[in-house]
Amino acid sequence: MSVLITGIGELTTNTEVSGNALVIDGDRIAWVGQASDAPAADESVDVEGRAVLPGWVDSHTHLVFAGDRTAEFGARMAGKPYTAGGIAVTVNATRAASDEELAAVVRKHVAEALRQGTTFVETKTGYGLNVADEVRSARIAAEHADEVTFLGAHLVPPGADADSYVDLVRGEMLDAVAPLVRWADVFCEKGAFDYDQSKAVLVAAQQKGLGLRVHGNQLGEGPGVRLAVELGAASVDHCTYLSVDDVDALASSDTVATLLPACDLSTRQSLPPARALLDAGATVALASNCNPGSSYTSSMAFCVTTAVLQMRMTVEEAVWAATAGGAQALRRDDVGVIRPGARADLHVLDAPSITHLAYRPGVPLTHLVWRQGQRSI
Repeated sequence: MSVLITGIGELTTNTEVSGNALVIDGDRIAWVGQASDAPAADESVDVEGRAVLPGWVDSHTHLVFAGDRTAEFGARMAGKPYTAGGIAVTVNATRAASDEELAAVVRKHVAEALRQGTTFVETKTGYGLNVADEVRSARIAAEHADEVTFLGAHLVPPGADADSYVDLVRGEMLDAVAPLVRWADVFCEKGAFDYDQSKAVLVAAQQKGLGLRVHGNQLGEGPGVRLAVELGAASVDHCTYLSVDDVDALASSDTVATLLPACDLSTRQSLPPARALLDAGATVALASNCNPGSSYTSSMAFCVTTAVLQMRMTVEEAVWAATAGGAQALRRDDVGVIRPGARADLHVLDAPSITHLAYRPGVPLTHLVWRQGQRSI
């Protein structure tokens, strides 16, 4: 089934390809160009001057969870600082939930994100923290998300010895989870895992053939960025507190700096130095960090708006970071772009240009979405 989309007011492709029309054939983009040159198709859709861009690529979420942390959020808004320890609350609830309950949560949030234009989602384990629960988290995630990351090194479980737990994560747990995931991640942060512990987990994962990601520099300057660059990680995520050396290291590497502004707002921290990263030449992505504790939103548009209004990114930079940037953070070249051969993931705004994402903050602008060639809304 082929679909010709015409009447595009502004087309953002993130490539050198341009035009005001495109053709979807099956789950791929088949053609992009001027409507006057369009090939025949089985169906035609006129978007009547609206803007079309790639679907959002959300490269950092934590969707396999149970329970609620509203009380923690309320306490934070009353002045209590955010710490990594709150993760344990979600771990207890997740362990107690059934497989179907966890799957329902993932399905709910993937569908919620899709209605807002997110067509590609990465999600992580990390609320199991034992072999059995990390394996089932990975299995459930793989059934509903596009990319899955092993985050057994999210937190040392209460009462456990840190070094013994690291040995479990990089040994028996990694062996069991590796066939179900593409990536491995570690929370390299004060209150979680230090440089040596984080490196031990990542090196073991790399030896298993997994790609690497790092949670780093969220709560303060630390070794996360340095470790990510040293090991050639695809992405280091958060990057809230960066030294000049961190910015330079990212700018001279292939490691993407994935910024999570909704998390920084929710935890009342400084927003990441996006302008410094971009001006230095680093590759920047934006992601939601959707999770029940520190960033309970699936709205990539909110992240884009925040990046523009408060982080000094241009609209074009922010949209690129939330589409092609997220794809680069996942080492994908078939999503986050509109070109022949790419996945047919399209986001049509009820607006004539992407500028309206920041110009009209908080207004739901998603008009139509195609994911893998299927019209979703």
